[in-house]
Amino acid sequence: MTSNTRPADETLGYEQARDELIEVVRRLEAGGTSLEESLALWERGEELAKVCRRWLEGARERLDAALAEEAAAQGEGGESAE
Repeated sequence: MTSNTRPADETLGYEQARDELIEVVRRLEAGGTSLEESLALWERGEELAKVCRRWLEGARERLDAALAEEAAAQGEGGESAE
């Protein structure tokens, strides 16, 4: 791995990771990089994709929890949404 790559850490926000991933993909699609640089970009892209996936999975868990809480509250009240 080259010195210009850095591990995608937990402090990287979703938007930051997504934007950097977009740039990595653009550079790979444009070509003109050495094999070593292309591999480094690919590795960085994989790390960034994992960060994005963790953020999205976390958002899905929060949404599911909120929906379950709402459903439980409606069930306890015995009220119908009709």
